[in-house]
Amino acid sequence: MKISTRFVSLALVAGIAGALAACSPADARQGAAKAVAAAPASAPDGATQKVSAAGLKVIPLTAVTAAGRHAFTVEVAETLPQQERGLMFRKVMGADEGMIFPYDPPQRVAFWMKNTILPLDIIFIGPDHRVINIAADAVPYDLTPLPADAPAAAVLELNAGRAKELGIGPGTLVEW
Repeated sequence: MKISTRFVSLALVAGIAGALAACSPADARQGAAKAVAAAPASAPDGATQKVSAAGLKVIPLTAVTAAGRHAFTVEVAETLPQQERGLMFRKVMGADEGMIFPYDPPQRVAFWMKNTILPLDIIFIGPDHRVINIAADAVPYDLTPLPADAPAAAVLELNAGRAKELGIGPGTLVEW
């Protein structure tokens, strides 16, 4: 794990348990006109699953707000290398696209914006699939840790301002 790339243990930074992730996936996507290319790939059971241009699994995700349900297509950053890279260097992301970082078991996490070009909303989701808190309008390239207020089962990154626009806030149910 390289401290200069993306994911830093809070134990190293602040002497406490948890993780510090940067917000970003990258080099393979720099030339992509659209962040999520729904190309089919063979799943282990022989079924077809969608993958992004960077080779990440693509899944549907829904936010259930007072105004109704809103559907997204998100890439899944499952492995440590995928999470370290996240949305770094990404230049374009559609309004209904994003990236989810699942954690099993739930963890205290914080994200930063190192090498992240796009401003983002960083949405921390609890084990009950409800939004814990949001680091709204995270500033590109900023190294300030943006923490979850409680252990997170997942972190969802969307384009900056999208959460407010759709009424996504603490308590919002997120299904994936």
